[in-house]
Amino acid sequence: MNILYIGGGFVGACSAAVSADSGHNVLVYDIDKNKVEKLGSQDKAQIESCIFEDGLSDLLIRNHERIRFTTDYDDVVSFVEIASTIFMCLPTPEIGETGESDLSFYNDALAKLINIFLKRNGEAQSSYILLVNKSTVPVELIDAAQEMMDVAGVNNVSVVSNPEFLVEGKAIENSIHPDRVVVGALKQQDFDIMRELYQRFYTSSSVSYLEVNPKEAAAGKLLSNYYMFHKLMACFDVAGRTAEAFSDISFESLRTIITTDKRVNPWGLYDSLYAGGSCLIKDARSLSFQLQKQGKSTELIDEVYKANKRQLRLFLERAEAEAMYDFTGKTVAVLGLSFKQDTNDVRNSPAFDILSFLQDKGVSAIKLYDPVSVPAFSRIHPSSDVISYAPNEKEAIDGADVIIIATDWSSFRVVGDLVLSSNTTPLIMDGRRLLQHKYTALEEAGCMVIAVGSPLYKK
Repeated sequence: MNILYIGGGFVGACSAAVSADSGHNVLVYDIDKNKVEKLGSQDKAQIESCIFEDGLSDLLIRNHERIRFTTDYDDVVSFVEIASTIFMCLPTPEIGETGESDLSFYNDALAKLINIFLKRNGEAQSSYILLVNKSTVPVELIDAAQEMMDVAGVNNVSVVSNPEFLVEGKAIENSIHPDRVVVGALKQQDFDIMRELYQRFYTSSSVSYLEVNPKEAAAGKLLSNYYMFHKLMACFDVAGRTAEAFSDISFESLRTIITTDKRVNPWGLYDSLYAGGSCLIKDARSLSFQLQKQGKSTELIDEVYKANKRQLRLFLERAEAEAMYDFTGKTVAVLGLSFKQDTNDVRNSPAFDILSFLQDKGVSAIKLYDPVSVPAFSRIHPSSDVISYAPNEKEAIDGADVIIIATDWSSFRVVGDLVLSSNTTPLIMDGRRLLQHKYTALEEAGCMVIAVGSPLYKK
């Protein structure tokens, strides 16, 4: 099949790569020339500098004859003549903190496509095309999109919902071996086309292939992310807080007790300083906004959002409240700039709020390190008299009065040993419990340790 992707970001690039790997002919359009050049470079380092996602570069290089990236809209015009499916993979960010989705990117892209649809096949519009909403969109967007096309006089184009459920860091693995594929359509013809496109999954005994209506598919995506967000907050704000409140309670022991109940799914039962990324926060806020428009109560959804912000604030404030620590004039190392391990995505990274907190406290120097996210983060926070970027963990913590672990990169587990061998006693703030195996040794060496899910370690 000939498949067009509008948007070559995380969702578009990963989905397109897997489609090419499935044997389809793929064109990816994006307005970002730098991104297009890197993703189409067939160079592993270039691809990973753009989107760091395990397996993506391998798929793009291996299937380069079936996938092409372009910024030339004339390529889109030509490709629509032969396309059976067009995936809309565009950003729908939250407007401020309102919960409302910014649909300007989507609407602009659709308006341009409508002009092409009207002129295709010598204005006969005889070819049948599916317009597939891949990115997370409001539940009723399908009605608005279809109305835009109907008013313009577009024929033989049908709107389908096919939300992605990818986990950053495992997106390619999840795409090749999904636990579910959700297709929302109103016509059997549309379901048939999507079955052909997803033949490898439709016939798989290990994949739940779900056919629903488009609004159910869109709402299901929002609700899935809300439920995951809610579970994380229940762990952070209740289980984690319990472990912090009582000495002689190990968070790991509590986790084991809870998860040995077969009714409890172990996913999300870990403690952290914050749940970031591009999906959970935005989708929960979007769900709240849409329900409020329908006159429904959203107190529980809104409290989950507040709990996440509270978690980071309380973690940072523990230094002053529990350790009586004064940040003024101190050198602070922040380890981790991406919102989680195995990605260079810095959207909603806790590091942004951590930097603001430290600057407000009057620190003299902030040393930042991340294995892959420095280019993305430094575009927003370039080096300055206060902010600098270190090449590795060792140099980041060298001379630091405070060490804050903000991302769960496994390589940060060595930080405990680095501190113990340095004969220094910095304040350690472990926002991911990566040094749990070293807390006692660090305390005995004279370090104060503040960790999510633990009381203050102080000799």
